[in-house]
Amino acid sequence: MSIKFRLIVMNFMQYFIWGSWLLTIGVYWFQNKHWSGEHFGAIFSTMGISAIFMPALTGIIADRFVNAEKLYGLMHILGAITLFCIPLVNNPFTFFWVMLLNMVFYMPTLSLSITVAFSALKNSDTDIVKDYPPIRIWGTIGFIAALWTVSLTHNETSANQFYIASAMALTLGIYSFTLPKAPPLLAKVANKSFVESLGLKAFTLFKVPKFTIFFAFSLLLGAALQLTNAYGDTYIHDFANVSAYKDTIAVKYPAIIMSISQISETLFILAIPFFLRRFGIKYVMLFSMLAWVLRFGLFAFGDPASGLWMIIGSCIVYGMAFDFFNISGSLFVETQASPEIRASAQGLFMMMVNGFGAFFGSIGSGFIIDKFFTHADHSKNWHGIWLTFAAYALVIAVIFPFIFRYKHNAALKHAIAHA
Repeated sequence: MSIKFRLIVMNFMQYFIWGSWLLTIGVYWFQNKHWSGEHFGAIFSTMGISAIFMPALTGIIADRFVNAEKLYGLMHILGAITLFCIPLVNNPFTFFWVMLLNMVFYMPTLSLSITVAFSALKNSDTDIVKDYPPIRIWGTIGFIAALWTVSLTHNETSANQFYIASAMALTLGIYSFTLPKAPPLLAKVANKSFVESLGLKAFTLFKVPKFTIFFAFSLLLGAALQLTNAYGDTYIHDFANVSAYKDTIAVKYPAIIMSISQISETLFILAIPFFLRRFGIKYVMLFSMLAWVLRFGLFAFGDPASGLWMIIGSCIVYGMAFDFFNISGSLFVETQASPEIRASAQGLFMMMVNGFGAFFGSIGSGFIIDKFFTHADHSKNWHGIWLTFAAYALVIAVIFPFIFRYKHNAALKHAIAHA
């Protein structure tokens, strides 16, 4: 098999695992287990807690001690075991700890998969800016395939979603050991400083203003991403309580409607090289922030009947909101950080987006929703919720172009020119 095809298979399975439960765990939680919303906020924060330290830690290990593809495979095998155990849990307290353990194993694989892919492409003399996005598309397709599998088999409220994810994680874990070798590069550096010896050199990026600002906005946008993941599917499900909407297609198959977001991703990933060449990386990131405003705003005014076009429009806009920052951000890190700290630098990026961003987004949104938008009968004011989130994204978009100022270096200019 060619390098590109092997990486396509890796990306497909990587995101199939996540797609099997990420958007439907809320429905499983509220309609199957009937546990509280307060506890659910804690469950979703496990992604943020684990991503605060695990991607950076495994990035250090991959840079300093162990081949990235081997560490990647081990994480997925351990993750498969914990996913299999989740349906056996019968109380929210234990559920939190098992899910946290699962996230400890899964979250670092997001950045490790990028490290493995970039290493393999570079070693085969391939232009990563041009050839990585079409490979990454298959991760999105894997996410879509998982959503459709869970929805069409009527497992959105079932524990089977975790068994499906577990089987795929085990398969990927084994497959990972056949991937091209991605050996640690920092181990080869002579005369290493104390910081380098501990594998902490990537943290010195915070001394560079452009990286400090970039990581700060990564955190803020990471919070926006978790708002969609946590509440999107549940939002559509809640229309089932309204007689005018309960028999609509969207309410019957909300996961399929939400999968339009991932379908949109595949198109916007392909568009990234064009937008990078035409507008530059700063404005591509800004477009992502403005897309988040539309994402939440359209949700605020949509419904599964006459307003279905707004929900679908929101899902389409999601592709730009997610891809333009996450993919261009990983390329920014790859071209701006030194090669010997590539894995730990990607880990830092993931830590800010899916770590601190996810944690503060989950905890903050849970508090705001419970405090201001939950009625006495536990129903929610979704219109107010989504408008609040839209205002949050708008503030970020207004501030960003005035704060994020830098000049392209040769590596980034070359990457954009050949995108």
